[in-house]
Amino acid sequence: MKKIDDGSFCTLSAADVCTQVGISRDTLYAYVSRGIVRAIAHPSDARKSLYDRRDVAKLHDRKQRGRSRQSVAASTIDWGEPILVSNLTRIADGQFYYRGQNAVDLAATMTLEDVAGHLAGLRCDPALNAAIDFIPTDHAMPFERMVMMMADLVTGSVRGDGRPFAAKIVRLGALAAAGLCDDGESPMHLLLANAWSSHENAPDILRRALVLCADHELNASAYAVRVAASAGATIPASLMAGLSTLSGTRHGGLTPKCRVWMDEVEKAGGDFDSDLVPPGFGHPLYPDGDPRTRALMAACGQTGEAFWSSVAKKVTEQTGLHPSLDFGLALVERELGLPKGAGLGIFAVGRMTGWIAHLFEQRKSGKIIRPRASSG
Repeated sequence: MKKIDDGSFCTLSAADVCTQVGISRDTLYAYVSRGIVRAIAHPSDARKSLYDRRDVAKLHDRKQRGRSRQSVAASTIDWGEPILVSNLTRIADGQFYYRGQNAVDLAATMTLEDVAGHLAGLRCDPALNAAIDFIPTDHAMPFERMVMMMADLVTGSVRGDGRPFAAKIVRLGALAAAGLCDDGESPMHLLLANAWSSHENAPDILRRALVLCADHELNASAYAVRVAASAGATIPASLMAGLSTLSGTRHGGLTPKCRVWMDEVEKAGGDFDSDLVPPGFGHPLYPDGDPRTRALMAACGQTGEAFWSSVAKKVTEQTGLHPSLDFGLALVERELGLPKGAGLGIFAVGRMTGWIAHLFEQRKSGKIIRPRASSG
């Protein structure tokens, strides 16, 4: 894994930058002095510098868009300008951080209960038992059971609207995904492991996966939750907005699509259509690879010349795209022999903690999210 400041992304010369962005050297040096573009000394010529290609790419995109009010506003809904301030998760330099701490490092030891406390101030103590009043049919997949459970909470009587109730909902989500009525006193990763898999590494891998899924800045489902919360929706109603958005095939719904593709590739002995970009590859915020996926692949033993590591490398060589979280979760589902749809279930159980953190942060702002639209 690349260190944040190891200079590995500084590969462009001054001439390269000026040509790519269309600026003078004086302007480039001004950007460096203001911290907009990072630079390191050239390893073979101390009189020259090399510049960070990611910072240069951001400058290029910004110049292409222009800086009119309308163009800046339009960019906010397409991986562009920040739209609001949040202290939960920061994505920078190919890594992501939960309240300032590297999330991949946290996943090495923390449970989802720990992260729920760290991100949202929730006390998801396994000793505080929770029980589901409504259990969907056994044939439903984990994510479907979570949606049914949440719908029951949305339409049922009001049971609270603060952090204690939110903490209970997180555990109810894990119970629903596992298909259980009562959780005893097990942490959530053990609930899922005991219900889904006999693999000896299932508890640890599921624990890591849940933590890595907990939050990811202002993604589509987190934004949906914040919009609902800003309008005064209850906790279950706001979380239902998140679940609905996560189900989309351009968000969490990519995970089951990636699992289908992986099954086809395995049957074909590793062959796949090189003219098509498979599902589960490419993330705009991680052009050099998703740290969540690297962590999950390593936990599953898929590194070096291992089968799925080799397949992923082949796709990257042909498309320039690295495997995303969806690939990692589909891999976990396959490697642990989990039930169909468990990858998306892991995603939803983990992400619910981040949604709740966003919900309370949005409520604290006291503002309703209401963007404007322009006529085409």
